[in-house]
Amino acid sequence: KLGKLLEARAKGRTGNAIRKLMGLRPNTATIQRDGKEVEIPLSQVQVGDVVIVRPGEKIPVDGVVLEGQSAVDESMLTGEPIPVDKGPGDAVVGATINSEGRLKFRTTKVGRDTALAQIIRLVQEAQGSKAPIQALADRVAAVFVPGVIGIAFLTFTLWWSLGGEFVPAMIRLVAVLIIACPCALGLATPTAIMAGTGKGAEKGILFKDSEALEKATKLETVVLDKTGTLTLGKPVVADVISFN
Repeated sequence: KLGKLLEARAKGRTGNAIRKLMGLRPNTATIQRDGKEVEIPLSQVQVGDVVIVRPGEKIPVDGVVLEGQSAVDESMLTGEPIPVDKGPGDAVVGATINSEGRLKFRTTKVGRDTALAQIIRLVQEAQGSKAPIQALADRVAAVFVPGVIGIAFLTFTLWWSLGGEFVPAMIRLVAVLIIACPCALGLATPTAIMAGTGKGAEKGILFKDSEALEKATKLETVVLDKTGTLTLGKPVVADVISFN
């Protein structure tokens, strides 16, 4: 029960990470229909729809700009704190933020095909993948379980033959099964993978699969090719020094 509780807790945390990613999307979108601007649920936006995004609003889906000039905050996607200039012909990504001007763009991807949906799917697939260490644990468990059962029955046989009483012998059999149960082998690795990939997603670090997470412990050098990756891009006052 304790193992199942820990597993459920880990699943809950990783589920929260995925829900946070999903929460980056707006619930509605403003589209141009019959010459009018109409606000509709995000799920009703279709490929080819012309979407209107005002300053400060989130871009609901992926598309290509038709009209307008603006700067778009793509930090959720690239880690870059500086907004990227966008104009006619430029691609925009759903869940990024339109910082300045008004944009009109044509939808190219919706639902599961958007960049954000692919990121969410990547996190889910990483949580479901098996690390090499998990394959080893499964092989060990495959041998360990029959061994534990054999030892338990041997214990039962010895106690029954020596003591002649069924109940004490059965108690020893059950005790061996409980104490030597290989549940931890089956729970520890997948729980660690779910917790690790979920925590990484919360911090903006995406693992393609669980093998990458396992090998991360052996990293000696990390090369970063983008500025702003290690910082928030939001300077704050650390101290105030007055001079007389």
